[in-house]
Amino acid sequence: MNKILIGIDAGDKTGFALSLNGTLRQAKTLSIIEAMEEVRKTALSAKRSTQEYEITVFIEDARKRKWVTGGREKLQGVGSVKRDCKIWEEFCKYHDINYELIAPKDNNTKLSDQTFKRMTGWTQRTSEHARDAVMLIWGRV
Repeated sequence: MNKILIGIDAGDKTGFALSLNGTLRQAKTLSIIEAMEEVRKTALSAKRSTQEYEITVFIEDARKRKWVTGGREKLQGVGSVKRDCKIWEEFCKYHDINYELIAPKDNNTKLSDQTFKRMTGWTQRTSEHARDAVMLIWGRV
């Protein structure tokens, strides 16, 4: 069976990562709508395929974050990311897509570009959001 893993770093700029059978295929930053469309199309293609695919979406769940530093704007930002996480959870349930909610403390986040490249071998340009999304699926084969 083929395994497709998708990592989602929810937020204003959504980190999106996709691996197929342990090989990283995509690492990019999208809007929430674009990311949801990518997930929906991937799941639909897998269901229509003659090959068997198991898809799991790993979502960094800001609702499990126990700390917030910064001012009022930061708190509002965290609130909107928490709302986005809830939307992602509902999206996956609605489309019958397997998903796991990952607490931020359980993900290796905020890697520098150099560290990320050294760790993953991915040489294409990435944002912090895309790198965080990759780390949600990295090593989960």
